[in-house]
Amino acid sequence: MDGRDTRDLYNLVEEIAQKGAAVGFVSERITVDCHGASPLDSLMLGILAAFAEFERRRIKERQAEGIAIAKASGKYAQTPKLSADDVEQARAMVDMGIPKTEVAARFKAARRSIQPLGLLHE
Repeated sequence: MDGRDTRDLYNLVEEIAQKGAAVGFVSERITVDCHGASPLDSLMLGILAAFAEFERRRIKERQAEGIAIAKASGKYAQTPKLSADDVEQARAMVDMGIPKTEVAARFKAARRSIQPLGLLHE
C-alpha cells in the first residue's frame, strides 16, 4: 500500500489507526486515530484523497500522451530487457564482488533495473 488511490489511502490510514497510532495530516489539520476521525476530518480526507487520485491519473494520462507523440516522431526507444543469460552473468559478477554500478554499466542498464532481479542485495 502506498496511498496512490482513495481506497488505498483509506486502507493505509485504517491499518495504522488499528495498530493504535494516530495519523495526522499536519497542514490539513486532519487526525485519524483508533476512534476514527471527526465527520469534518473524514470529509476533508476524502476530498484530498480524491483530488490526489485525480491529479495522479492526469499525470499518467499526460505521460502516455507524451510517450505516444515521442514514439510517433521516432524519439522514444525503450532500453532492451536483460536476457536470461545476461541475468546469470550479472549475478555472477555481483557475487565476484564487482560493484553493482559497474555491472549495470556493462549491460547498458540502469542500476535500478537490475534491482528486481535480486542483484542489488547489500
